[in-house]
Amino acid sequence: MTTAATREGLFAGLLAGLCDDAALFPPGNLPLVEAVPAHVEHLASGHGGLVGPFVVSAADVPALGALLGSAEAGSFEVAVTVPEPSGLAAALTAAAGVPQVRVVAVEVAVPIGVDPAQVVPDLDSAVTDRPDLEAYVELPRDDRRPALLAALAATRYHAKLRTGGVRADLYPDEDELAAAVLACVTAGVAFKATAGLHHAVRNTDPTTGFEQHGFLNLLAAVDAAQRGADHGEVAALLAQRDAAAVAARVAALDGRAGPVRDAFHSFGTCSIDDPRTELTALGLLDPTPDPTHQGAS
Repeated sequence: MTTAATREGLFAGLLAGLCDDAALFPPGNLPLVEAVPAHVEHLASGHGGLVGPFVVSAADVPALGALLGSAEAGSFEVAVTVPEPSGLAAALTAAAGVPQVRVVAVEVAVPIGVDPAQVVPDLDSAVTDRPDLEAYVELPRDDRRPALLAALAATRYHAKLRTGGVRADLYPDEDELAAAVLACVTAGVAFKATAGLHHAVRNTDPTTGFEQHGFLNLLAAVDAAQRGADHGEVAALLAQRDAAAVAARVAALDGRAGPVRDAFHSFGTCSIDDPRTELTALGLLDPTPDPTHQGAS
């Protein structure tokens, strides 16, 4: 069983800012008018230290101004999703017109037809004056992935791994995800994950039958990859369904928060309450964390 000191350390370190608020996206699909105040409430709560930026599509950014009203300039941190690299500059320009918003990250898709060799130049031209901006490029699940990852390796940019979705085929199995984790760690490219990480530990969704990855499994897998584990060991950690065993392994990573989170920045979740509740049930988070220890990744 974890001690209070261990839980406090995990909250301030390994788990800090781990959960990007993607309430607008499937399967949550919360309306913008509800998602914005809910995000503000999460940040002000005792579990606010778990919460990363508010994830919003570029098309929805202009609507934030009216919803945020008299909020202080730059006080609402967002991660903006952009449908392709060439649209990034325009998205940032539009966001600059909403004074309450501060864009801390962008997440750029690479649709079929976009030349992987053009992705980094497009990002460079859009963010040259924003050295503070975190930029994530979604790695396609096809033969473009190795070249794109190699291009990112020599830059300030990060990867985005899709770990699920609204269809079974959008979920990579443990072998595919293990290969992706090992490739990112080997290349020195940090990543975030998106979609499908609805629970802390690997599970089968009882309604859809989808095999879902656990975000704690992913933390453990990154640590193992950094320590030199082979593909089989990393895949086995991703497939582990023993919640107590996974929680114990993650609790033991308290002193490894820095390197693990340097590699795995965060994951998007359509519900902040679900990871908070499960982390508490697994003994990794106090029921009412001390707000003075709220951190950020």
